Amino acid sequence: MLEIHQFACLSDNYGFLLHDPVSGETAAIDTPDGKVYLAEAEARGWTITQIWNTHWHPDHAGGNGVIVEATGAKVVAPKEVEKLSTIDELVTHGDIVTLGAHTAHIIDVSGHTNGHIAFHLPDASIAFVGDAVFALGCGRMFEGEPKQFWDSLDRIRALPPKTTLYCAHEYTAANAKFALHADPGNAALQTYADEITAKRERGEPTVPTELGLELATNPFLRADDPALMAKWGGKAPHETFAALRAAKDAF
Repeated sequence: MLEIHQFACLSDNYGFLLHDPVSGETAAIDTPDGKVYLAEAEARGWTITQIWNTHWHPDHAGGNGVIVEATGAKVVAPKEVEKLSTIDELVTHGDIVTLGAHTAHIIDVSGHTNGHIAFHLPDASIAFVGDAVFALGCGRMFEGEPKQFWDSLDRIRALPPKTTLYCAHEYTAANAKFALHADPGNAALQTYADEITAKRERGEPTVPTELGLELATNPFLRADDPALMAKWGGKAPHETFAALRAAKDAF
């Protein structure tokens, strides 16, 4: 069984180490702070052998050099990460990468950036989605276009509902406030928002989340819902998504 270690990093990032006890391999999922990753791995007796980057932003690939220098880890990343780091294994949609005997499928989830990818490990029912989707939210559309981003979210929506989504930031409390504004009649959302408030009051993380829960409550994954389309406008889901994303940016 794969082991996942999650820890706080920078101001609101989460770091993830994915460890295969059989092979001894460990993948760093993104690298907000290379020194923190090395310390967290060392505390568990793990050595980072791979780095899996979801996109090029410095809070996701900025620690690559520090980790590579210390461990010689192989960098697995989309081409855009060349802005910050050398890449040993260039990956794109449809590719497969391995950690020991485990396989991760690369999914194009561009929109936040134009080369953003996710790593889906179907046998473990997990996906590392970076900034493409958050608990009750999604990343800002810095580089992409609405239809591109919606198509990316649709690929995430197509994963099995029991898939655990490891997203990269603790934004959920703020996302919940907007979600309730966007979809105030959603009873499941209200229950979820109450649970989020209680978790944060206890100092607990709200990540990871489960896709099935997000499908019922996350307005950005529900832009094809007739009620949301009627409320926010748009003749096609990507147009409703664009309206929701713009509203969130201004919220």
